[in-house]
Amino acid sequence: MLIRTVTGNDLPAVWKLLVAAGLPVEGVEENFSDFIVAEDGENRIAGVVGLERYGASALLRSAAVAPSSRGTGLGSRLVKRILERASSHGIRDVYLLTTTAEEYFPRFGFTRTARADVPEPVKASREFQGACPDSAVVMKRALAEAGGR
Repeated sequence: MLIRTVTGNDLPAVWKLLVAAGLPVEGVEENFSDFIVAEDGENRIAGVVGLERYGASALLRSAAVAPSSRGTGLGSRLVKRILERASSHGIRDVYLLTTTAEEYFPRFGFTRTARADVPEPVKASREFQGACPDSAVVMKRALAEAGGR
């Protein structure tokens, strides 16, 4: 699998993968340059994950793997890569919303947090403003400072 930054040509395949996974697509196009994909040997998108950057904070979103690639560790590779990318861009805190993967994300250092503790710019995102239900669990991960890993 090749993990790479998206190109504009990837948008239709990513959109289809997110819809099939039942994930919101609101805000994807506006933040698409901060997404990465996994491409299989036949140039098909097998996985995706993205960031929405808000100053020193970011929202991890749209983590999905095609059914044929599940159970291979691809999702973990994508999440680790996007967190490395966030850190290299000076992001200090990464948040996410989930309705189905609360047990998955602690392996990457995410812990449950209160909506009230999320920075206002992140709370203003489309995911927090309705793309994800109010019942979604909010999680946070602090990243090491770029120079202090």
